Amino acid sequence: MSSLVSPSVNRRYGLERVCKVWRRSRSAIYARKVRQRPDAAMPKRPGPQGPCSDAELVTHIRKVIEDSPFTGEGYRKIWARLRYSGIRTSKERTRRLMREHGLQAPCRPLVPPEEKLHDGVITTETPNEMWGTDMTTTPTILDGQAAVFIAIDHCTSQIVGIHASKRQDRFEALEPIRQGVAMHFGEFEAGAASGLKLRHDHGSNYMADDFQNEIKFLGIESSPAFVREPEGNGCAERFMRTLKENLLWVRHFETIDELRHALLEFQKIYNSEWLLQRHGYRTPNQVFDDLTNKTLATAA
Repeated sequence: MSSLVSPSVNRRYGLERVCKVWRRSRSAIYARKVRQRPDAAMPKRPGPQGPCSDAELVTHIRKVIEDSPFTGEGYRKIWARLRYSGIRTSKERTRRLMREHGLQAPCRPLVPPEEKLHDGVITTETPNEMWGTDMTTTPTILDGQAAVFIAIDHCTSQIVGIHASKRQDRFEALEPIRQGVAMHFGEFEAGAASGLKLRHDHGSNYMADDFQNEIKFLGIESSPAFVREPEGNGCAERFMRTLKENLLWVRHFETIDELRHALLEFQKIYNSEWLLQRHGYRTPNQVFDDLTNKTLATAA
């Protein structure tokens, strides 16, 4: 079109005028013409090539990787080792060649969305089928940083246990579980909570042998959340947000004992007055009573 002649002025339209009318970039057209030439070569990076060709540099990179006493080094360290051996090149060139030849440091692959490890549902239909537990921290004026541990039912969202302490170890993390077992199962002995699952993250206090052995003694099955999918412990995580917005972020506590008493008081208020949308705006206690009575009526 640009080579055609205008009948009114007897002049060619020109590439600039045609591209302006068609709203196209002239640079794209020039680049396409270059690629269509039979003798066209692949564009190269401007400037000097360096001490050796790409093929030779890849050989040096492979040798550096093989001679290194470490695994998983990235292109920056490979580039630095090349300089130590007397081969001076740019970091970006090293990165490009390592990427093109599959020599980059390995990394943990992300799970594609179509390969989710769980079905996206973590709530249960009956109480005491699965509990979720988690920990957060909050400051106190006299005792410094304090750890707050909670345990919550995945069905009723009822707080089954809540605790605060100075330490953040595995023994303190067990306290909300002990409270819940005493409240809902009535006794603290071997197999008292058989059939219950406990959802937790991979924190050191929850993966410790003492923690795992005690919940196993109670008959509780450990159900750690999937790696890279924190929503697996979403019930406990969502309650932590509620706890912070309604207590930990709006009040100051002198000591850990004061914090502990405030948590127990919040447990009573939450279980009896917090409204749950997914349960028809009923409180956790109401949901628990209704489901328990329904189960007893069905069994009778």
